[in-house]
Amino acid sequence: MKFPGKRKSKHYFPVSDGARIPFDFQDEGNNSGISVVGIDQLIVDIEIDVEESFLTKYNILKGESQVLPTDLINEIYEEANSNNQIRGEFAGGAIGNTLHNYSVLSDDRSIALGSICSNIRVGDYAFKYICNTNSHVDFSYLKPCDGPMGRALCFITPDGERSFAIGKGIMNELCEEFIPHKVVASSACLLVSSFLLRDYSSNIYKATMKAIEIANDNDVPVIMAMGTSILVKEKRDEFLNLIKEKVNIVALNNEEARELVQEEDHLLAAEKILDLTDMVMLTRGDKGLYIGAYVCEDNKRSTKDRLHSKSIPEYNIYEYSRAQLKRFCKKPIKIYTHINPYLGGPTKIANTNGAGDAALAALMHDIASNKYHKLMVPNSPKHEVNYLSYSSIHQICKYANRVSYEILKVNSPRLSKGLPEKEDNLEEGYWTL
Repeated sequence: MKFPGKRKSKHYFPVSDGARIPFDFQDEGNNSGISVVGIDQLIVDIEIDVEESFLTKYNILKGESQVLPTDLINEIYEEANSNNQIRGEFAGGAIGNTLHNYSVLSDDRSIALGSICSNIRVGDYAFKYICNTNSHVDFSYLKPCDGPMGRALCFITPDGERSFAIGKGIMNELCEEFIPHKVVASSACLLVSSFLLRDYSSNIYKATMKAIEIANDNDVPVIMAMGTSILVKEKRDEFLNLIKEKVNIVALNNEEARELVQEEDHLLAAEKILDLTDMVMLTRGDKGLYIGAYVCEDNKRSTKDRLHSKSIPEYNIYEYSRAQLKRFCKKPIKIYTHINPYLGGPTKIANTNGAGDAALAALMHDIASNKYHKLMVPNSPKHEVNYLSYSSIHQICKYANRVSYEILKVNSPRLSKGLPEKEDNLEEGYWTL
């Protein structure tokens, strides 16, 4: 497994022989490596260039994600196709994007749980989904189903904002029987999203809750991506209870944070979320990225950078600390860090789709690296204390920010390659903290 960021060679461990996974790979937790697990509604993203009037015509809420009837999805698709508005069709889904990006960054295994067409033909959506996903993403545990793949129509307006209309297909058919207990119990983390919890009567809701219970019982960190503010607003109380009782890390943007904890200020929103859980990653678009976490008073490390004060005075004072689960802290303190967009962000952002997923993949890479390093070097001083992350939250913020930049500068929600081996515009010490 590669270690987070583009560091000096001593920060890397060898990947598996040849960095290849055999086609019949069916290991249930007996491999010597570390994997992450994500549950997803497997869908295909269809990106469509539209004007504001197009969204108005079909009552699509800008910047949000909505489920629409199949016949309406077909009508919209046909109109966009006939007008040559379709920019491209990609393997999609927030969790799918994150797992793909994780495997690109780590050059290691991630495991996708979900449902896919039982009969896959060359050229169909299921075929394209698999072909356009990194080979280290393990599909061995998917549930085969009769029916079409789900589709997410991603409408991109001239300002770069993205709005989604979802056609469900078989995306909710994953059931409890297809949750592999050993795989979840031995993983570095379990990734879920609010989209999986939209319909309490669906199979995928029940499967997700089973996976969360397994993770909780085996001290596997549960990460929840909040998805879309309209869903957070609709199910706020349920999500608050779930996060407080069963989730360790929350990933969201400022709109979702506002709906979740009723707070406009980003730092105060992060502070309130930390009252519920152990760690938060809050993306602010062109305003950058915030991370909040806990560390024990005895393990705090003061920043060597300039102190910053906003709604929380000197909020970054302990940003050089590594994150811990609150229950492992004798005297827990909240720590925060922030970073502005890498190099100020791309000169022109063609599409923001997938930037948050990329940042989350970087965070997952750091968490998985911590578990991997502990397995390989159990007597290392890095593990004298039970930490959640391998790096400081300041370092994770840099890494997540750098990965997001790679997504923002291209027209794709997924990484096509890892970060460059040498950063011409960064000082040598950037990745060494």
